[in-house]
Amino acid sequence: MTDNKKIVLEEYSGKFNYIRKKSEIDISFNRVAFIFFVFFAIFITFSIKIIHLGNGEIKLKKISLNNEFRSNILDRNGNILAKSVVTKNIGINPKEIIDINKLLINLKLIFPKKDFNKIKNKIDKGKFFYLEKKVSSKKYKRLILLGDKSIKEEQKISRIYPQRNLFSHILGQIDDDNQGISGIEKFYDYELKSSKKPITLSLDINLQYLIREELIKSKEIFKNIGSAAILMDVDNGEILSMISLPDFDLNKRENITDKKFINRATKAVYELGSVFKTFTFAAALNNELIDINTPFLNLENKISCGDSQIREYDEEIPKDLTAQDILVRSGNIGSVRIGQKLGIEKYKSFLNSIGILQKIDFDIEEVGQPIPFQWGKCKLATSSYGHGITTTALQISTGYAIISNGGYKISPTLIKNELVDKKNFRKILKKGVSEKVNSSLRKVVSSKEGTAGFANIKGYEVGGKTGTAQKSVNGKYSEKKINTFISIFPTSKPKFVLLVLLDEPKVNKEYIYNYRDGSGFKYKGNWRNTAGWTSVEIAGKIIEKIGPILATKYYDFLNE
Repeated sequence: MTDNKKIVLEEYSGKFNYIRKKSEIDISFNRVAFIFFVFFAIFITFSIKIIHLGNGEIKLKKISLNNEFRSNILDRNGNILAKSVVTKNIGINPKEIIDINKLLINLKLIFPKKDFNKIKNKIDKGKFFYLEKKVSSKKYKRLILLGDKSIKEEQKISRIYPQRNLFSHILGQIDDDNQGISGIEKFYDYELKSSKKPITLSLDINLQYLIREELIKSKEIFKNIGSAAILMDVDNGEILSMISLPDFDLNKRENITDKKFINRATKAVYELGSVFKTFTFAAALNNELIDINTPFLNLENKISCGDSQIREYDEEIPKDLTAQDILVRSGNIGSVRIGQKLGIEKYKSFLNSIGILQKIDFDIEEVGQPIPFQWGKCKLATSSYGHGITTTALQISTGYAIISNGGYKISPTLIKNELVDKKNFRKILKKGVSEKVNSSLRKVVSSKEGTAGFANIKGYEVGGKTGTAQKSVNGKYSEKKINTFISIFPTSKPKFVLLVLLDEPKVNKEYIYNYRDGSGFKYKGNWRNTAGWTSVEIAGKIIEKIGPILATKYYDFLNE
């Protein structure tokens, strides 16, 4: 029995030992699993936190980027003129380049036009540099596929101008800190940064393009160093087009210091010559000192004023003229006589009333200040025909809008506001004055005695006045000229003012002039460097191009 018990004990003992070993294994496994679970839970917790924080950083970055966004600037038809976008800059960190030859070969395939000798030199210097700013999405994808650690990406908010040069003087620029530094970008800086709504300008992209093209061609014809054009609605002051050449590409963000890039439409201050004769004529009519048929007899070819002499530009001009004839023929002496009837105070008051003599309020800060002067008998005489008196192209255009629209004192604007009407403005001219001025300006263009025949475009009733002025250089008058033509149309019920200014045009004796009145008459071989042979010709070309757009979108010439 004893042996049996031993055997049983041994069997039991063996069984017991087996069970005990299994229990130890279970306990060890559970302990490991528990520890793993704890660490896993911690890992998950921290991972979630990291992801959350990571997302938070992305959101913060996006919020920061959104704060740098400026509102869009649109033309009157909703076309984008300025827009903020997220762009990518690509740089190279030379310290992380593994195979420089392989990298350069791959980059040449993506950027075949770049100078890789310069890029190689930058790499050799060992300092980070930008390879391409505002890289296109296509090139960006190809760069990423290279998988090269030395290629670095930077995300940035950029201001882009899809029309490049077309609105450069108007839109202006921003600096690297997202601050407007010129043009609309500066004047409406707060609104562009704080509002989500776009700013809609009064400008029309199609009109702007067509007018700019003709101004560019004018340089090919007359070799002028610059030019300007303004197209304004006379009823509300909205500017449909404003151009100054030369211009510049806003996307290049260049520091423009050369004076040739001045805004000739608003900033440059000029003597503009005989375009002032219309103001003298209108002021005398408004003061009831003359009528259009008032005779001026025995007019001299020259008169003395102090140490200077005032002469007629055309020695064949008749001695006896009516007030209207003086304007149509652009008589200097006759305009002086009208100015003398007015007197200093009445003429000065009239010019102030239409905003000619003082700096004008406008939607950009780049606005010129007319040069002040002392009034006297000689200054009255010379200013009556536009000599020795300065203003800007914007102000002279606004003055013509006022005297042609019935005498309502509108203010020029670059902001679209179709609800504004001239009847909301103060009327500063007496009844009937505008009609007399407009009919006289029509004769400047339509009659054979007038000086602006090349703008007589059939169907548009164009009227206007020419102005040829010598430029002052170092305090003395030179042979260099400013040639200006200001037109209104249609003269029976004016809707638009168009100014065309050419800075230092030259004579072109080979150019063939084509009359636009339907006669088919042509003329070649001009020796006169006056507005009638330069600015008028370009204005005629412009009106031919933009007339159909104006007629269909803004004004029905046939039904009005």
